[in-house]
Amino acid sequence: MSPRSIPRRSLVLGAGLVMAAPQMVLAQGARPRVTMTTSQGTIVVELEDRKAPLTSANFLRYVDAKAYDGGSFFRAARNDWAPTEGTIVAQPPAKARPFPPIRHESTTKTGLSHVHGTISLGRFAPGTATNTFFICLGDQTFLDAQPEQPGDNLGYAAFGKVVSGLPTAQKILAQPTGGETKFADQKDQWLKKPVIIETMRRA
Repeated sequence: MSPRSIPRRSLVLGAGLVMAAPQMVLAQGARPRVTMTTSQGTIVVELEDRKAPLTSANFLRYVDAKAYDGGSFFRAARNDWAPTEGTIVAQPPAKARPFPPIRHESTTKTGLSHVHGTISLGRFAPGTATNTFFICLGDQTFLDAQPEQPGDNLGYAAFGKVVSGLPTAQKILAQPTGGETKFADQKDQWLKKPVIIETMRRA
């Protein structure tokens, strides 16, 4: 079946947009890890800071600012052809002011792919991504860049993977949907009760 339940151009919500990029140098050594403590359990992600340095640095900038505390996983986009697979989408609380958007790091450049457990940055047009991210449950490789396709074929910026807590992510994906949204193509994907992000910290 065609992967049509998660339109590439509208996977996640955008945020305030101003054109600039954060300047941050990540520490050398082990890949950074971030612990997400949510109302449904804990998820730990490991970032590919060497393969996707700009996107990883952007994410850590929000984590270090505690910008995700009080945010939520608000959307569970389950695949029509495999309801236990899809993406869960999160964002900071509305009061959190976004940093400037960053340059898009395509999967053709990073060598990463939207496989099971991947964490990736949401966007509208390339260069508009700020703080909305999603986690893949099941392989979602149609979200990779596809240069042979017409139009906006740059995909999304994968930048890490879940190393602990996939059952928690799966539990979030299974939460009741049908919450209110103004986006017609996201109908029946917003959670009736968002899953709260209590804290997000470097592990």
